[in-house]
Amino acid sequence: MSNLTAMTTPMVGRVSAYFSPVNRAAQQPTIFDAAQSGSFALNSPPAPWISLGWIAGFARKCGTKIEPVRTGAPATTLLQARTEIEATVSFAFESWGKLQLALSAGTQQMNLLAVAAGATGEGSGGTAVAAVALQAGSTATVLQVGATAAAAFSVGELVAVDIDYAAQTGFIGSGVSGAYVQTALTDVDYVRRVTLNVGRIASINSTTGALMLEWPLIAGVPSASMKVSGVMGFCDREGSSFIQEWSAVFVGEGQQGERIVWHYPRLQAMTGAAEANVAGGGGYEKVQLSAAFRALPVKDPVDGETVVCFRSYVAG
Repeated sequence: MSNLTAMTTPMVGRVSAYFSPVNRAAQQPTIFDAAQSGSFALNSPPAPWISLGWIAGFARKCGTKIEPVRTGAPATTLLQARTEIEATVSFAFESWGKLQLALSAGTQQMNLLAVAAGATGEGSGGTAVAAVALQAGSTATVLQVGATAAAAFSVGELVAVDIDYAAQTGFIGSGVSGAYVQTALTDVDYVRRVTLNVGRIASINSTTGALMLEWPLIAGVPSASMKVSGVMGFCDREGSSFIQEWSAVFVGEGQQGERIVWHYPRLQAMTGAAEANVAGGGGYEKVQLSAAFRALPVKDPVDGETVVCFRSYVAG
């Protein structure tokens, strides 16, 4: 089998990260098949995976315990057994964005909705400006709102697109569960406050009233009941109760085209929001978003084994 051994160990420069939502209500993660997709173009991951760019300080730890089973007198190790399965992964995002902030916060990641005139100030944003209803013909990249409503938006503005909150409980947020509501609330904009279905306006057709987005909405084509709210920025809160859960793929590409692919079907945040200041040169410091996750198990349908991470090597 020596002819199957690589000449050198992989020399990886940087690791890239890709995430996909877990259906929290159905407890259904996104599975990555390295046999089919292990050689994908790094800047164009297969759907529904979303690239979150390069990451720094990628570190994974195995906490799985293997204990000896002893018998006899004197006690002699007869065999070994796994008594505890544990795996964690941590890193820092090299860029800031909606999803990077949400993942690093580990809890509800609030959209700071444009505030209505005279609204009382609140830490996560006061009463929002009335949301704009979508019109027929809207897509994941084009929001039809009508010429009059379009005039209230501007190119480069962020928008949250989701349904009104109507006292529903449980997981909420289209495409990705942005929060879990235990007791009914009264804020009609709450779903849009926590939704990850966010885009940035690339251009506006003032004649047709269409808002063209820079990237497709994470939830895809919006439903007729969704509305649009302007977003001023993002806010996360240390101490809130919701825990983020995502599927993740990390890729380290070697100098000869080989790849190491780490696939975690279920990752839940294990820390709150944190940053790390790194020397950036010229007297400035680069602020990186720190993130740490604990891997949760899935069953591999091939043989029914419990798995928390799949590590694949894809030869160049």
